Amino acid sequence: MIELPVVSANPVQRKPDWLRVKLPVGKEYAQVRSLVDTHKLHTICESGNCPNMGECWGAGTATFMILGNICTRSCSFCAVATGRPLAVDVDEPSRVAESVRLMKVKHCVITSVDRDDLKDGGSIIWAETLQAIRRESPETTLETLIPDFRGIWDNLYRVLEERPEVMSHNVETVRRLTKQVRIQAKYDRSLECLKRISDFGLRTKTGIMLGLGETEDDVLEAMDDLVANGVHILTLGQYLQPTRNHHPVVDWIHPDQFAKYKEIGLAKGLRYVESGPLVRSSYHAEKHLFDY
Repeated sequence: MIELPVVSANPVQRKPDWLRVKLPVGKEYAQVRSLVDTHKLHTICESGNCPNMGECWGAGTATFMILGNICTRSCSFCAVATGRPLAVDVDEPSRVAESVRLMKVKHCVITSVDRDDLKDGGSIIWAETLQAIRRESPETTLETLIPDFRGIWDNLYRVLEERPEVMSHNVETVRRLTKQVRIQAKYDRSLECLKRISDFGLRTKTGIMLGLGETEDDVLEAMDDLVANGVHILTLGQYLQPTRNHHPVVDWIHPDQFAKYKEIGLAKGLRYVESGPLVRSSYHAEKHLFDY
């Protein structure tokens, strides 16, 4: 039997000109690049080949992923491997904190895979990581991009009690597309997660990818849902298909439409809207530390 490559039935669409990325430059970026290479540090910025890496590193912002690189969920948009994760690394909090110290990160974003295999959902390592960073780099501000912990809210509160400066959970897409884009997730569960964060008194943030097949009405409905559940900060960016086996790009959203969404979101009551083709969850994260 000859093994043939899997080819998507969806034709590959040419990326529009507005999705071109500038090469990272600058003294600050070069310094961080040197530290990362010398000490073999790991950031999502680098492993995810983020288009904004140079700009964020230059601003003193970096993103780290904890709890391994194998996820228990199989979202159709995400390139992270799905399967049975490895055992929790109890030394991870101290290693991440050391990386933050060496890199002199001013604003640190922490994210993780979903760990539905763990009773605590990974929340203990989450809390210990934040504690370790605060010990090693007390001047560093923190943002946590958390999973929904399967709606086991005691696990959420374990992280909330560490009071990061920004608490983020991505709804990723609109209500109508959630079942096909986030197979094991629930739109209303994500909204409840965000509401609980906001009710706890923390800056509350979420992100949505555009170009998955949503309509403008879908996006406006999502904005209303987010405002109603206490969200302060929204990021909107263009979805890019990681491989041919992932959800296809249905639309390339023009920068003018992103600008329109920003105006609408602010008018609806969101405090900050980061909206553009290359925007990702942690883009300009250091600017989301406003008073509210």
